This record gives sequence, structure tokens and C-alpha cells, in this order.
Amino acid sequence: MAVRLMTYIGLLYQDLLKSQKFTKTQKLPPVLPVVLYNGKKRWTAATEVGDLISDLPKNMSLYKPGLRYLLLDEGRFAQDELNPLKNLVAAVFRLENAQTHDDIIAVVDDLLLWLKAPEQQSLNRTFTLWIKRVLRSARTTEQALENINDLTEVRTMLAQTVKNWAKTWKAEGIAEGIEEGIAEGMERV
Repeated sequence: MAVRLMTYIGLLYQDLLKSQKFTKTQKLPPVLPVVLYNGKKRWTAATEVGDLISDLPKNMSLYKPGLRYLLLDEGRFAQDELNPLKNLVAAVFRLENAQTHDDIIAVVDDLLLWLKAPEQQSLNRTFTLWIKRVLRSARTTEQALENINDLTEVRTMLAQTVKNWAKTWKAEGIAEGIEEGIAEGMERV
């Protein structure tokens, strides 16, 4: 990742040079590379490119490339750390790490409170679209999500349907367990 970020930053600077977009001091602007990671396993890759390069003789160490990126590993944050934070990044992390129906509802309630001003309408819509995408991948029906256009509608839909999903999933799990039990019983015969 660190090497890829060096490439992206190099391309960004190359484009800025080509278009002659500099700071007031005629220098290139600083870039803060950020990696937002939401995988199940914890991030273990180096966050400094210099850590990927073997040691150099002491008199050459000045020439070792250096680039560090800011890692935001969502899974490293516990819900009780995120819950008191009143910002949208924490809300995204809370949603992605939500374990229960109540966790999701609590985040949507916070978003409704924070994004109720008219000037927040675009952000409200963005969160609505993102939540709909997440819920689609969580085995929801298209019908439940089809007519949802803002977070208030997301909240209403969740209150009505998420508990039904749990019942459906439980029933599917029981049916699968019965099938496996029958198959195992037949193997023993």
C-alpha cells in the first residue's frame, strides 16, 4: 500500500506541476495520504515506505525514501469508543461495525439529528444511498429499500423490517441445520 501511495502522490504532484498549480509560495501543496481500511482482519502492512526497504549503509540512509500514511482501521475502534464521538466518520465506523439492529438504529438516529439542517440535505442523501447499498448486501429485499430517499425513511424501514430479517435468518439457519442433520444421519446408516 505504501508503495502504491507513493505512485499516486507522485502522479498528483506531476499533474499539479503540469497545470502549474502551486501554493502562494510557489511550492507544491502538502499531501496527507489516508488509508481507510474496513476489512475483517486487522491491518498489518507497514505504514512507512522506508520500513519496506532493507537497511542502507549509514552514510546512505539520508537517501532512503520516506512516506508515511495515516491508517484508519475501522475494526480497531470499539463501539464504546465511537459512540460518544459526534462526527460523521465515527458514524460510518459505527455503521460498518454494527452487530445488532439497535446499533444500526442508534447510528441512524444520530445522523438524523446531525443532518437535519437544510444545508445538510446532500449529505443526508449520500448517507441514505450508502446505507441502502450496505443493507442490500446484508440480504434485504429490494422492495424494502426501493422507495427510501432520506434517513427518516431509512429509520422507519429499519424499525419495521430488521427484526423480520432476524427471524428469517434464524428460520433459514434452523432449516439448514435440519438438512445437515439428516445428511449426517444418512451417512451413519
